Amino acid sequence: MSGLHVGIIMDGNGRWGLSRGMPRSAGHRAGARALREVVEAAPDEGVATLTVYAFSADNWRRPPEEVGLLLRLFRAYLRSERGACQRDGVRVSVLGRRDRLPPMLRREIALTERQTAAGTTLHLRVAIDYSSREAILAAAARCGEEVDSARFEQLLVTDQAHWAPPVDLLIRTGGEYRLSDFLLWESAYAELLFSPVMWPDFRKPELREAVAAFRQRDRRFGAITPAVMAQAGAA
Repeated sequence: MSGLHVGIIMDGNGRWGLSRGMPRSAGHRAGARALREVVEAAPDEGVATLTVYAFSADNWRRPPEEVGLLLRLFRAYLRSERGACQRDGVRVSVLGRRDRLPPMLRREIALTERQTAAGTTLHLRVAIDYSSREAILAAAARCGEEVDSARFEQLLVTDQAHWAPPVDLLIRTGGEYRLSDFLLWESAYAELLFSPVMWPDFRKPELREAVAAFRQRDRRFGAITPAVMAQAGAA
């Protein structure tokens, strides 16, 4: 599958709700609607793989009521969107630990992955109970002494069906400027974009603007482009 790999840290849901005089839960529900629109818009923007940060391993530290709400929202999202994803050719994979998730959510994940496995329009990877550092340590434990970076990238996921190429563009919404343990290895040469827009307000126009900004950047991957070399020679 060709096309861009975009990662999104979907931040700002709770603050979005509170800023409107509503509970944080209202922001999380609005965030689920925003994800639906971004998933629908992604293929038109040249995105082939979309990895979204839904729940980090550190999010278990939040109040139990909020954690419970988030896990129920994940289950409801998978159940409500599974048919549309299957129809639209969206393959859904879930990254992260599953042993700490409720059994009903684990069953919903397995069913969604199975029923959308044939999708080729977009690979939607949802990170739930995910930690990039834990994934790197687990990959290191699985590999032998002789391993190159390409093989190590394969080992970062426990199921090869969930593998994706390196991240091209990493977006964080909500006005914060940190990666929060998300796709650290895969984002080594990603272009970073930090948006002040809270996630529930990040929709198709914001995605289009982010991808357009990405396409204006000069990606050198540590090298020097021919244009720069020619300019240096002329000097």
